[in-house]
Amino acid sequence: MKITVVGAGAVGATSADNIARKELAEELVLLDIREGFAEGKALDITQTAALLGFDTRVSGSTNDYSKTAGSDVVVITSGLPRKPGMTREELIGTNAGIVSGVAENLLKHSPDAIVVVVSNPMDTMTYLTLQSTGLPKERIIGMGGILDSARFKCYLSAALQCSPNDLNAVVVGGHGDTTMIPLIRLATWNSIPVTHFLSPEQQQKIVSDTMVGGATLTKMLGTSAWYAPGAAVAALVESIVRDEKRLFTCSVGLNGEYGQSDICLGVPVVIGKTGWEKIVDFKLNEEEQAAFSKSADAVRSMNDVLKTL
Repeated sequence: MKITVVGAGAVGATSADNIARKELAEELVLLDIREGFAEGKALDITQTAALLGFDTRVSGSTNDYSKTAGSDVVVITSGLPRKPGMTREELIGTNAGIVSGVAENLLKHSPDAIVVVVSNPMDTMTYLTLQSTGLPKERIIGMGGILDSARFKCYLSAALQCSPNDLNAVVVGGHGDTTMIPLIRLATWNSIPVTHFLSPEQQQKIVSDTMVGGATLTKMLGTSAWYAPGAAVAALVESIVRDEKRLFTCSVGLNGEYGQSDICLGVPVVIGKTGWEKIVDFKLNEEEQAAFSKSADAVRSMNDVLKTL
Protein backbone atom coordinates (compact mmCIF):
# COMPACT_ATOMS: atom_id res chain seq x y z
CA MET A 1 0.00 0.00 0.00
CA LYS A 2 1.30 3.44 -0.97
CA ILE A 3 -0.16 6.79 0.07
CA THR A 4 0.77 10.28 -1.10
CA VAL A 5 0.00 13.51 0.75
CA VAL A 6 0.40 16.68 -1.33
CA GLY A 7 1.15 19.76 0.71
CA ALA A 8 3.64 19.53 3.59
CA GLY A 9 2.20 22.42 5.56
CA ALA A 10 0.57 22.02 8.94
CA VAL A 11 -2.45 20.01 7.75
CA GLY A 12 -0.54 17.87 5.28
CA ALA A 13 2.32 17.09 7.65
CA THR A 14 -0.07 16.28 10.51
CA SER A 15 -2.06 14.02 8.18
CA ALA A 16 1.15 12.27 7.16
CA ASP A 17 2.24 11.91 10.78
CA ASN A 18 -1.06 10.26 11.73
CA ILE A 19 -0.98 7.98 8.69
CA ALA A 20 2.57 6.88 9.51
CA ARG A 21 1.78 6.26 13.19
CA LYS A 22 -1.22 4.12 12.25
CA GLU A 23 0.93 2.18 9.73
CA LEU A 24 -1.71 2.58 7.04
CA ALA A 25 0.82 2.08 4.26
CA GLU A 26 4.18 0.50 3.62
CA GLU A 27 5.24 3.69 1.82
CA LEU A 28 4.17 7.28 2.42
CA VAL A 29 5.24 10.16 0.18
CA LEU A 30 4.98 13.79 1.22
CA LEU A 31 5.19 16.31 -1.64
CA ASP A 32 5.49 20.10 -1.64
CA ILE A 33 6.59 22.85 -4.03
CA ARG A 34 8.98 24.42 -1.51
CA GLU A 35 12.53 23.22 -1.95
CA GLY A 36 13.50 20.68 0.71
CA PHE A 37 10.37 21.30 2.79
CA ALA A 38 8.65 17.94 2.25
CA GLU A 39 11.99 16.15 2.58
CA GLY A 40 12.57 17.83 5.93
CA LYS A 41 9.10 17.02 7.24
CA ALA A 42 9.47 13.41 6.07
CA LEU A 43 12.84 13.05 7.80
CA ASP A 44 11.44 14.55 11.00
CA ILE A 45 8.53 12.05 10.97
CA THR A 46 10.93 9.19 10.19
CA GLN A 47 13.02 10.06 13.23
CA THR A 48 9.99 9.43 15.46
CA ALA A 49 9.62 5.83 14.24
CA ALA A 50 12.03 4.34 16.77
CA LEU A 51 10.21 6.18 19.55
CA LEU A 52 6.65 5.46 18.42
CA GLY A 53 7.14 1.97 17.04
CA PHE A 54 6.00 2.21 13.41
CA ASP A 55 7.68 0.93 10.26
CA THR A 56 6.09 3.04 7.52
CA ARG A 57 8.72 4.29 5.07
CA VAL A 58 8.28 8.06 4.78
CA SER A 59 9.94 10.12 2.05
CA GLY A 60 9.62 13.67 0.79
CA SER A 61 9.75 15.19 -2.68
CA THR A 62 10.03 18.72 -4.02
CA ASN A 63 7.41 18.78 -6.78
CA ASP A 64 8.60 15.50 -8.36
CA TYR A 65 5.37 13.64 -9.00
CA SER A 66 7.21 10.60 -10.35
CA LYS A 67 8.01 9.78 -6.72
CA THR A 68 4.26 9.37 -6.09
CA ALA A 69 3.79 6.73 -8.81
CA GLY A 70 1.63 3.77 -7.90
CA SER A 71 -0.15 5.45 -5.00
CA ASP A 72 -3.37 3.78 -3.86
CA VAL A 73 -4.66 6.87 -2.05
CA VAL A 74 -3.69 10.49 -2.64
CA VAL A 75 -4.55 13.30 -0.24
CA ILE A 76 -4.64 16.88 -1.56
CA THR A 77 -4.09 19.49 1.15
CA SER A 78 -2.25 22.04 -0.99
CA GLY A 79 -3.47 25.59 -1.42
CA LEU A 80 -3.61 28.77 0.59
CA PRO A 81 -4.82 28.37 4.17
CA ARG A 82 -7.66 30.55 5.37
CA LYS A 83 -6.56 33.72 7.18
CA PRO A 84 -8.56 35.62 9.81
CA GLY A 85 -11.53 37.35 8.21
CA MET A 86 -11.13 35.42 4.96
CA THR A 87 -14.07 33.39 3.70
CA ARG A 88 -13.69 30.08 1.93
CA GLU A 89 -15.18 31.74 -1.16
CA GLU A 90 -12.20 34.09 -1.34
CA LEU A 91 -9.88 31.11 -1.66
CA ILE A 92 -11.46 29.79 -4.85
CA GLY A 93 -9.48 31.76 -7.44
CA THR A 94 -6.04 30.71 -6.23
CA ASN A 95 -6.78 27.25 -4.91
CA ALA A 96 -8.73 26.09 -7.97
CA GLY A 97 -5.62 26.38 -10.13
CA ILE A 98 -3.47 24.65 -7.53
CA VAL A 99 -5.85 21.75 -6.89
CA SER A 100 -6.63 21.03 -10.54
CA GLY A 101 -2.92 21.01 -11.40
CA VAL A 102 -2.08 18.75 -8.47
CA ALA A 103 -4.84 16.28 -9.34
CA GLU A 104 -3.75 16.13 -12.97
CA ASN A 105 -0.12 15.45 -12.06
CA LEU A 106 -1.01 12.85 -9.45
CA LEU A 107 -3.23 10.87 -11.77
CA LYS A 108 -0.59 10.78 -14.49
CA HIS A 109 1.41 8.57 -12.17
CA SER A 110 -1.38 6.93 -10.13
CA PRO A 111 -4.41 6.60 -12.43
CA ASP A 112 -6.19 4.14 -10.11
CA ALA A 113 -5.83 6.17 -6.92
CA ILE A 114 -8.65 7.24 -4.64
CA VAL A 115 -8.48 11.03 -4.20
CA VAL A 116 -9.14 12.67 -0.83
CA VAL A 117 -9.66 16.44 -1.07
CA VAL A 118 -8.91 18.64 1.93
CA SER A 119 -8.12 21.99 0.26
CA ASN A 120 -10.62 24.79 0.84
CA PRO A 121 -13.26 25.69 -0.12
CA MET A 122 -13.52 21.93 0.21
CA ASP A 123 -16.88 21.22 -1.44
CA THR A 124 -15.98 23.34 -4.46
CA MET A 125 -12.49 21.85 -4.72
CA THR A 126 -14.02 18.35 -4.54
CA TYR A 127 -16.46 19.27 -7.31
CA LEU A 128 -13.60 20.72 -9.38
CA THR A 129 -11.58 17.53 -8.93
CA LEU A 130 -14.54 15.39 -9.95
CA GLN A 131 -15.25 17.49 -13.03
CA SER A 132 -11.65 17.96 -14.16
CA THR A 133 -10.39 14.39 -13.73
CA GLY A 134 -13.35 12.44 -15.08
CA LEU A 135 -12.75 9.77 -12.45
CA PRO A 136 -15.63 7.64 -11.18
CA LYS A 137 -17.36 9.73 -8.52
CA GLU A 138 -16.82 7.02 -5.88
CA ARG A 139 -13.08 7.73 -6.00
CA ILE A 140 -13.36 11.45 -5.21
CA ILE A 141 -13.98 12.20 -1.52
CA GLY A 142 -14.04 15.54 0.29
CA MET A 143 -13.01 15.15 3.93
CA GLY A 144 -14.74 18.15 5.59
CA GLY A 145 -17.80 16.53 7.16
CA ILE A 146 -15.65 14.20 9.26
CA LEU A 147 -13.90 17.19 10.80
CA ASP A 148 -17.15 19.10 11.34
CA SER A 149 -18.72 16.06 13.02
CA ALA A 150 -15.71 15.71 15.34
CA ARG A 151 -16.08 19.34 16.35
CA PHE A 152 -19.80 18.75 16.93
CA LYS A 153 -18.97 15.88 19.30
CA CYS A 154 -16.41 18.07 21.06
CA TYR A 155 -19.01 20.71 21.93
CA LEU A 156 -21.61 18.08 22.83
CA SER A 157 -19.21 16.26 25.17
CA ALA A 158 -18.36 19.52 26.94
CA ALA A 159 -22.03 20.32 27.49
CA LEU A 160 -22.94 16.79 28.57
CA GLN A 161 -19.74 16.23 30.57
CA CYS A 162 -19.28 12.89 28.85
CA SER A 163 -16.72 11.11 26.70
CA PRO A 164 -16.89 12.11 23.02
CA ASN A 165 -16.35 8.43 22.25
CA ASP A 166 -19.83 7.69 23.63
CA LEU A 167 -21.46 10.11 21.19
CA ASN A 168 -22.89 9.61 17.72
CA ALA A 169 -23.37 12.97 16.05
CA VAL A 170 -22.98 14.08 12.45
CA VAL A 171 -22.88 17.28 10.44
CA VAL A 172 -24.18 17.31 6.86
CA GLY A 173 -24.26 19.94 4.13
CA GLY A 174 -21.45 22.24 3.06
CA HIS A 175 -18.13 22.53 4.85
CA GLY A 176 -18.55 26.20 5.67
CA ASP A 177 -19.53 28.44 8.55
CA THR A 178 -22.97 29.15 7.11
CA THR A 179 -23.58 25.98 5.14
CA MET A 180 -23.02 23.10 7.56
CA ILE A 181 -25.96 21.47 9.34
CA PRO A 182 -25.28 19.81 12.72
CA LEU A 183 -28.08 17.24 13.05
CA ILE A 184 -28.70 17.58 16.77
CA ARG A 185 -32.08 15.85 16.47
CA LEU A 186 -30.28 12.65 15.49
CA ALA A 187 -27.33 12.96 17.90
CA THR A 188 -27.19 10.31 20.63
CA TRP A 189 -25.30 9.55 23.82
CA ASN A 190 -24.98 5.77 23.85
CA SER A 191 -28.25 5.47 21.91
CA ILE A 192 -30.16 8.05 23.99
CA PRO A 193 -31.02 11.28 22.11
CA VAL A 194 -28.91 14.14 23.43
CA THR A 195 -32.00 16.34 23.25
CA HIS A 196 -33.22 14.48 26.38
CA PHE A 197 -30.40 16.07 28.38
CA LEU A 198 -29.99 19.52 26.84
CA SER A 199 -32.24 22.54 26.94
CA PRO A 200 -33.23 24.20 23.66
CA GLU A 201 -30.83 27.04 24.49
CA GLN A 202 -27.97 24.61 25.07
CA GLN A 203 -28.76 22.80 21.83
CA GLN A 204 -28.73 26.02 19.85
CA LYS A 205 -25.41 27.11 21.36
CA ILE A 206 -23.80 23.77 20.48
CA VAL A 207 -25.07 24.01 16.92
CA SER A 208 -23.86 27.62 16.61
CA ASP A 209 -20.44 26.83 18.10
CA THR A 210 -20.04 23.90 15.72
CA MET A 211 -20.87 25.99 12.68
CA VAL A 212 -18.17 28.55 13.49
CA GLY A 213 -15.73 25.93 14.78
CA GLY A 214 -13.22 26.52 12.01
CA ALA A 215 -13.49 30.31 12.12
CA THR A 216 -13.06 30.25 15.91
CA LEU A 217 -9.74 28.45 15.59
CA THR A 218 -8.61 30.64 12.69
CA LYS A 219 -9.20 33.71 14.83
CA MET A 220 -7.22 32.18 17.71
CA LEU A 221 -4.36 30.74 15.68
CA GLY A 222 -4.08 33.24 12.84
CA THR A 223 -4.42 30.40 10.35
CA SER A 224 -6.41 27.21 9.82
CA ALA A 225 -6.34 24.40 12.37
CA TRP A 226 -4.28 21.26 11.73
CA TYR A 227 -4.47 18.67 14.52
CA ALA A 228 -8.14 17.78 14.09
CA PRO A 229 -8.04 18.06 10.26
CA GLY A 230 -4.99 15.77 10.21
CA ALA A 231 -6.73 13.24 12.45
CA ALA A 232 -9.84 13.41 10.26
CA VAL A 233 -7.78 12.71 7.14
CA ALA A 234 -6.14 9.70 8.79
CA ALA A 235 -9.51 8.30 9.93
CA LEU A 236 -10.85 8.54 6.37
CA VAL A 237 -7.72 6.99 4.85
CA GLU A 238 -7.81 4.20 7.45
CA SER A 239 -11.37 3.27 6.50
CA ILE A 240 -10.28 3.08 2.86
CA VAL A 241 -7.10 1.05 3.21
CA ARG A 242 -8.49 -1.30 5.87
CA ASP A 243 -11.90 -1.56 4.18
CA GLU A 244 -13.58 -0.69 7.47
CA LYS A 245 -16.96 0.36 5.98
CA ARG A 246 -17.19 3.26 8.42
CA LEU A 247 -20.10 5.66 8.07
CA PHE A 248 -18.70 9.17 7.69
CA THR A 249 -20.05 12.44 6.40
CA CYS A 250 -18.06 13.25 3.28
CA SER A 251 -18.47 15.60 0.36
CA VAL A 252 -19.32 13.44 -2.66
CA GLY A 253 -20.97 13.84 -6.04
CA LEU A 254 -24.76 13.67 -5.75
CA ASN A 255 -27.14 12.43 -8.41
CA GLY A 256 -30.58 12.99 -6.93
CA GLU A 257 -29.72 11.97 -3.36
CA TYR A 258 -31.05 14.38 -0.75
CA GLY A 259 -32.77 16.21 -3.62
CA GLN A 260 -29.53 17.46 -5.21
CA SER A 261 -27.56 16.78 -8.40
CA ASP A 262 -24.43 18.12 -10.12
CA ILE A 263 -22.86 19.11 -6.82
CA CYS A 264 -20.51 17.74 -4.15
CA LEU A 265 -21.92 18.09 -0.67
CA GLY A 266 -21.53 16.46 2.74
CA VAL A 267 -23.77 13.41 3.19
CA PRO A 268 -23.42 10.16 5.17
CA VAL A 269 -21.45 7.62 3.13
CA VAL A 270 -19.94 4.20 3.74
CA ILE A 271 -16.17 4.27 3.15
CA GLY A 272 -14.31 1.17 1.99
CA LYS A 273 -11.48 -0.03 -0.22
CA THR A 274 -13.03 1.27 -3.45
CA GLY A 275 -13.80 4.72 -2.07
CA TRP A 276 -17.28 5.71 -0.98
CA GLU A 277 -19.61 2.78 -1.52
CA LYS A 278 -23.10 4.09 -0.83
CA ILE A 279 -24.97 7.11 0.44
CA VAL A 280 -27.15 6.56 3.50
CA ASP A 281 -30.48 8.39 3.63
CA PHE A 282 -30.98 9.94 7.08
CA LYS A 283 -34.60 10.85 6.29
CA LEU A 284 -34.26 14.53 7.09
CA ASN A 285 -37.32 16.27 8.40
CA GLU A 286 -38.80 19.26 6.59
CA GLU A 287 -36.71 21.83 8.46
CA GLU A 288 -33.46 19.90 7.98
CA GLN A 289 -34.17 19.31 4.30
CA ALA A 290 -34.83 23.01 3.79
CA ALA A 291 -31.51 23.81 5.46
CA PHE A 292 -29.78 21.23 3.25
CA SER A 293 -31.27 22.80 0.12
CA LYS A 294 -30.16 26.26 1.29
CA SER A 295 -26.66 24.87 1.90
CA ALA A 296 -26.62 23.40 -1.60
CA ASP A 297 -27.60 26.76 -3.09
CA ALA A 298 -24.70 28.45 -1.29
CA VAL A 299 -22.17 25.83 -2.41
CA ARG A 300 -23.51 25.94 -5.96
CA SER A 301 -22.95 29.71 -6.04
CA MET A 302 -19.32 29.09 -5.09
CA ASN A 303 -19.05 26.44 -7.79
CA ASP A 304 -20.30 29.02 -10.30
CA VAL A 305 -17.15 31.03 -9.63
CA LEU A 306 -15.20 28.23 -11.31
CA LYS A 307 -16.88 29.12 -14.61
CA THR A 308 -15.33 32.59 -14.51
CA LEU A 309 -11.77 31.39 -14.00
